[in-house]
Amino acid sequence: MALRLLLLALGLAELLAPRKVVDFWMNLATAESDVELRSWVYTAARLEGLVIVLWLLAAGRGGDES
Repeated sequence: MALRLLLLALGLAELLAPRKVVDFWMNLATAESDVELRSWVYTAARLEGLVIVLWLLAAGRGGDES
């Protein structure tokens, strides 16, 4: 349950503010702060956020059949 909440938070952050999320992770990943990303990177991050949110919503509708 906690993992789903974390993934939901990440998905929503990527969906609503992809530039902040990508810039945060790029600053952690690289020593140089002046890395210039291509414009499609932010679109890809937004699409990734959408996929994560939709996947979690679809998984939540299935219920637990155990």
